[in-house]
Order: sequence, then structure tokens, then C-alpha cells
Amino acid sequence: MRFSLRPQDDAFYKFFTDAANNIVNATAILSELAEPEVDTQSVSERLVEVEHDNDNITHGLFNKINSTFVTPLDREDMYALGSQLDDVVDHIEAAANLVYLYGLSELPSPPREMVEMFEVLVKQAEITAQAMPKLKGMDASLRDYWIECNRLENDGDRVYRMLLVRLFSGEYEALTVMKLKEVADELEKACDAFEHVSNTIETISVKES
Repeated sequence: MRFSLRPQDDAFYKFFTDAANNIVNATAILSELAEPEVDTQSVSERLVEVEHDNDNITHGLFNKINSTFVTPLDREDMYALGSQLDDVVDHIEAAANLVYLYGLSELPSPPREMVEMFEVLVKQAEITAQAMPKLKGMDASLRDYWIECNRLENDGDRVYRMLLVRLFSGEYEALTVMKLKEVADELEKACDAFEHVSNTIETISVKES
């Protein structure tokens, strides 16, 4: 049996779990952009609220770390994990906000590849939320999580490249291409941010094993 001198304060793990569940909510709202006649203003405003909620979770985590003498995990890893979870929401909120501000709802529908990026993000969010409660006990199945998250990030990269091919195919006007590419870039950054989360989970798992 592995023995640790570090305290097992459940409050730290709850911050991570709450943040991950918040991200699930964010990706569900983001996916509404694939629906016909979607209210992009409503999507953007609700994601701003989710982003504010995540900021509060992150600030609460950091305050807890700063006020705790001995933490259950390395401080640097907890700071990194909290920041990376927050980054995911930031990029998702930015993507939806750009769709609204640029008036992209005037398009008949978003590019198919963009919808596929929404789907990748939903899957990444779901497996991340499932993994967070396992962090305290360093469940062996965490390895499956970071492998699958990496695979999904590769899927996201592939879909992103295909989206760029479509955007520069001449199907869209030049100004629309520029707007859609900015949205796509934020979605791709969100996919990458999920991988950063999984990499940190892997680092923590190796240290604690």
C-alpha cells in the first residue's frame, strides 16, 4: 500500500471536479451553434456566465493553495491544472463570442468541419469530467484518460486542417474566411488546452505513483 505524508484535503479535488463539470456545460452550450436559426447572442452571453463561474472556481482554488501549508499535490502542478482548465473555457467562450460579434449566424450553417470540432470538444470535456474524481485516489484508469484525450486532440488537429482547406477553397468570401478562421483558431486552442490538462494529469500521476 502506498503511503503519503501529504494531507488528502477533498476541497482541492472538488475544485478540479467542479471546473471540469463546468467545461461540460460550456461545450454543450457551444454545440448549440450547430443548430439552425440559433440565437448566437444567447449562446455567447451564457458562455460568458460559464466563463465567470470558472474564473471563480480558479480563484477559489488558488486562494486555497496559497493558504494551505502542506498541499495534497505539488503546488506547481495544481496551479498548472487550474489554469489549464480555465484556459479551455476561455477559448470556448472566445469562439462563441466571435461567432456572435462577426454575425456568422447569417451563414446557412457553420462548416461541417467546425461542427466536428464542437463534437471533439464535447468528447474531451466528458472524459475530463469523468477523470477528475479519480485524481484523489490516482486510479489506474487515469492512464486511459490521457491516452484518449491525446487521441481526440489529434482528431481535432485533423479536422482543423480540413476546415482550413475548406475555408481557402473559394467557397466563402474573403472576409468570411477571415472571420471563420479566427473562430476555428480558438476551437483548435481549446482542443490543445484539453491536451495540456491531460499532460498535467499524467505528470501528477507519475509523481504520485
